[in-house]
Amino acid sequence: MRFILEKFTRQIDNFTIRKKMLFIYIFCMLLPIMLTDGVIIYTVLHTEAQLHRSEMEDVADAVNYQIFYDVDTVSKVAKSIYANQYINEFLETEYEDPFDYVIHYQRFFKDTLFQSADMTGSSVITLYTDNSTIVSGGTVRSLDLLKGSDWYQELDEKGTGQMLYFAYEPDISGAVMDQERHIYFIRKMNYYGGGQSEKLLKVEMDYSTINRKLQNLNYDMPVYICHGGKIIFSNRGGENIGDPYEKFSFSREVEYSKKSNIYGAEMEIFVLRPETDFIGKLAERLPMLALLVSINILFPLIMVLLLNRSLTVRISRLSSIFRNTEDENLIEIEDVSARDEIGDLMRNYNRMASRIKTLVKIVYKNRIQEQEMTVARQKAELLALRSQINPHFLFNALESIRMHSLIRKDKTTAEMVEKLAVMQRQYVDWGEDLVEVGQEMEIVRNYMDLQQYRFGARLSYELDVEKECQHQKIPKLTIVTFTENACVHGIEQKTVPGWVFVRVYRENEELCIEVEDTGEGMTEKKLNSMWRKMENASIELLENEKGVGIINACLRLKMMSNDKVRFELSGEEGTGVTVLIRLPFIES
Repeated sequence: MRFILEKFTRQIDNFTIRKKMLFIYIFCMLLPIMLTDGVIIYTVLHTEAQLHRSEMEDVADAVNYQIFYDVDTVSKVAKSIYANQYINEFLETEYEDPFDYVIHYQRFFKDTLFQSADMTGSSVITLYTDNSTIVSGGTVRSLDLLKGSDWYQELDEKGTGQMLYFAYEPDISGAVMDQERHIYFIRKMNYYGGGQSEKLLKVEMDYSTINRKLQNLNYDMPVYICHGGKIIFSNRGGENIGDPYEKFSFSREVEYSKKSNIYGAEMEIFVLRPETDFIGKLAERLPMLALLVSINILFPLIMVLLLNRSLTVRISRLSSIFRNTEDENLIEIEDVSARDEIGDLMRNYNRMASRIKTLVKIVYKNRIQEQEMTVARQKAELLALRSQINPHFLFNALESIRMHSLIRKDKTTAEMVEKLAVMQRQYVDWGEDLVEVGQEMEIVRNYMDLQQYRFGARLSYELDVEKECQHQKIPKLTIVTFTENACVHGIEQKTVPGWVFVRVYRENEELCIEVEDTGEGMTEKKLNSMWRKMENASIELLENEKGVGIINACLRLKMMSNDKVRFELSGEEGTGVTVLIRLPFIES
């Protein structure tokens, strides 16, 4: 934190006085005022939004209650009919002929209060039965007339005892009212068991009456009650009873929605944003807000500009003298008359100018000479270091040994020396860090031939590379490093013969490099430790660890693959170790 503060302070020191004054104005006056005004405006908007949402919730609840109340009233009427034993017996009776039925029909409606059961005064009750001795007409009708209707099929599919249904039925037979929008409350008449016949009660509610009640609620917000994506009711008018239900198309204007289930009918109540909302109310106060903002911004700005002029003119004069100084000579300032801090600064500058000239000659020039000498010495040391690491003498020595072996007809030794020279050149030639898998495998083959020359019959190896993997690029000496580790720490520690297998293949979108040995193996603890080092390979780890070959290879693999490489390590003590490296496969 202290470092950041010091860095910020140094950055401010680089600003001109004009910029500093502007910063004072912006951060000490303008921003606090804007933040305060913003908080006030946000609070007003948030409060208005909360009140607005609360109002919309109340509207949706009131509309939902109104519809539920009308349907519940009809439900109670249907329940009284549903539980009436006299009505059930009338529908179950087998009549001798149509004339006998008509006499019982007239007596039934004369002796009962059936019609008065409809307490709404605007609904039509119809009973349906498949009793073949009943003549269809009036309040009691044949069930065969309904079996093609959508609501009868839906009631049968749902398997419920009652439901609320919205329909537009211009062609359905058996409709009691005109061909128009209908609201049905349907209930199965099975209170006294199934009986000999199937019986249904249908109460057809007055659509216009319900819609008119919703319009009379007089809410400013448009409210739409939808079922199955279609508008059933609205408080905005335009819902003609003779027109089909329209699809709801105001989704973008919905401010609040509420789901409701009324006797099995899933409905959604949408409250749209009103024509004049709280944004409009805020716009009415815009002139006053603009006046306050102008007062808060313009007056402080004028004062800051006046103060800025008093400061910057004289400081700019002092700064100009420093910029125009040449040959380490400081020019004295003339006509210093001001008595404030800036005037004192100018006078002090004049008194110190001569002293600074002397110090510049003694200190500054001597330091430049010293730096030039240091740079020259470093260049000499660098050239000396480069000459020390020139490896050509090693290759010349190896070539001499190979030629002597050929002269003595020791071809095996000559071949081994040649392979060693090839490998050593790879170790010192770092012009390109990435090589193809095929080139890397040739180095692996040379190394394994050298190891086989050393171990003899104790070491066998097998190299297997899929053709499509030959040209994949990997960091140089990667596979050789893991192969060397398998020979030195695996095969060398074991007295019986062993194998080293190196396989490169593609698996889905990954390039897989697998190095397996049948050597001494590792304990589970050592395997886990080695895996953690491979996964967390870093420069710091290289500096702290003794054996850095594997860590170096893992670090370069991570850098080459943007940390997408994955390492898998498995094995047991006495049976060998398998290293599996997974890299992204690059399509050529």
